[in-house]
Amino acid sequence: MTAKVDAFLAKAKAWRPEMEALRAMLLAAGLEEDFKWYKPCYTYLGGNVVILAGLKNHCWLAFFKGAVLPDPAGLLERAGENTQAGRVIKFTSLAQITAQSNAVNAIIAAAIEAEKGGVKVEFRPSSAQDRPDELIHALAVDADFAAAFNALTPGRQRGWCLQFAGAKQSATRSARVQKAKTAILAGRGPNDRP
Repeated sequence: MTAKVDAFLAKAKAWRPEMEALRAMLLAAGLEEDFKWYKPCYTYLGGNVVILAGLKNHCWLAFFKGAVLPDPAGLLERAGENTQAGRVIKFTSLAQITAQSNAVNAIIAAAIEAEKGGVKVEFRPSSAQDRPDELIHALAVDADFAAAFNALTPGRQRGWCLQFAGAKQSATRSARVQKAKTAILAGRGPNDRP
C-alpha cells in the first residue's frame, strides 16, 4: 500500500468504500500498488495491469489489456467507442462488488497471467484514410509538422485524428489542426499535459 493512494482515497468524496474494497481485492491478488495519472495503478513486475478510478456515476477498474481477457460473466466493456485495448468494469455499490467478486477476481487473475505471459493486444492499423483532409493538407505544406506528426506514437496520432475529425465543419477542423501544431511539434498527444 502506498501513501499516495491512502491520501487519494481519504480525499475521495464519492465511492470511497467501493474503491477501498476493490483496492483490497487487487492487493490480495498480488499486484503492486503505484500512483500514476493521478489514480491508483496496479502493476505486475512493472507492467501496468489495472487502474482504479472514481467517476461521477460509478467507480471502475480499467484493465489495460482488457480486450484479450476472458470474460464469461460479461462484465468488461469498452470505456469509449474508440477504445481498442482497455476494458472497464463499472461498479455502483458495495453489494455489486460482493456479488461479482468471483468473476472480478477471475478477471484480475487473467490480467496478471496476460502480463506474465507478455500478451500483446493487436491494434487496428491506422491508415492515411483515417486522417481528415485538413490534416493531410497541413502535413503536405509543412515538412517539420509532418515529421513531428509521423514521429508520434500510433495512439497519439489516432487521438489527434479523432479530435480533428470530431468537428463538423472544415474550417473548425483546420483551426483545430493549427491550434494543435505546437503540442504535436513538442511530441505531445491530445491528452498529454504541457
